[in-house]
Amino acid sequence: MTPGSMFSGSGSGPLDGILIADFSRILAGPYCTMLLGDMGATIVKVESPSGDDTRSWKPPVREDEATYFLSVNRNKHSVVLDFGDAEDLRTAHDLVRRADVMVENFKPGGLVRYGLDYASLAPELPKLIYTSITGFGTKGGADSAGYDLTVQAMSGLMSVNGGAETGPFRVGVAVLDVMTGLHAAMGILGALHHRSTTGRGQLLELNLLTSALSGMVNQTAAWVAGGVVPQRMGNEHPSLYPYEPFPTADGDLIVAAGNDSQFTKLCGVLQIPGVATDARFTTPHLRSDNRDELRILLRERLATQTAAHWFDALTAVGVPSAPIHDVQQGVEFAEKIGLEPVVVAGTGDRAIPSLRHPVDYSLTPARYDLAPPVLGDSTAALKDWLNTTEGPPPRGES
Repeated sequence: MTPGSMFSGSGSGPLDGILIADFSRILAGPYCTMLLGDMGATIVKVESPSGDDTRSWKPPVREDEATYFLSVNRNKHSVVLDFGDAEDLRTAHDLVRRADVMVENFKPGGLVRYGLDYASLAPELPKLIYTSITGFGTKGGADSAGYDLTVQAMSGLMSVNGGAETGPFRVGVAVLDVMTGLHAAMGILGALHHRSTTGRGQLLELNLLTSALSGMVNQTAAWVAGGVVPQRMGNEHPSLYPYEPFPTADGDLIVAAGNDSQFTKLCGVLQIPGVATDARFTTPHLRSDNRDELRILLRERLATQTAAHWFDALTAVGVPSAPIHDVQQGVEFAEKIGLEPVVVAGTGDRAIPSLRHPVDYSLTPARYDLAPPVLGDSTAALKDWLNTTEGPPPRGES
């Protein structure tokens, strides 16, 4: 593969021909750009000489590479640039001039001294879509470092996780980083469409706190629209019941009857049809208000059979239920039902198992051409391409 072909598009995917200069690291930005790379965009991942922080976040590992890094960096070319080096900084600027999109998650103002902030770039590059991800925005929270755990705490998300006796819990994955990455990918797609009709790029600003408040949906709306501060309810739902784990003869089973029809079917399977017509339980609101009484009746019946028995019986009539899997079992279940969750990114010696792109495209399927890159694997090729192909003039020259 020639250097030019490496950076000029894959020839497939809805974003083929789009070049993204990825100056982000850790999770939110890399997850965003990986999704765009899966869709055919060319992603040039700019790393410091020490590399993305997550390269050293071990264990777990795969042949001494951190699986954290591997999880969000397929379909990318790694370029090592030291912004303190004049030639490397020039390369960074040359890359941005060729790019359609730039993604960065430096602290607010952190790129100003390098001339890589939006205000410095926009006059020369009016078509550039500049995507900036921070923890708490660029105003009153600009000086606060944005880690998923701190934002889970400050957004209120931790306050609704756990039970009354346990105290607050964090969600077991960096969900706000992932959520922000999804929001960023959505915003970039919208901005690319806008540019296709107007010829104009723009600045996209995202922060973890705003993504958290948006992504908590009904919980934040409870306060904003209803004046109610949500409280920890363990595995229960504030508005629906039954909607929690129940003990069976051999383990817990999630039962989630979200409407009257499902509740009636649940009672039929449990052979307690009179409960469905009981005046205390005939509507979602009543079932929620009288959950303590209803819980006793449901637990009594569910304890008589195994989780597998009830899962099969409830699934057969369309009542949502689920055994509580570990991660291995979750992947294996997805395989069992034909979702093919595991793909291989890259080829040959550099072929690494990965989780499939979350969207199935009927005409432009996601690609998995490149395994997560070795640090700096494309530095020389990028510099060669920038020096030997046509493009906008270097900054400061006419």
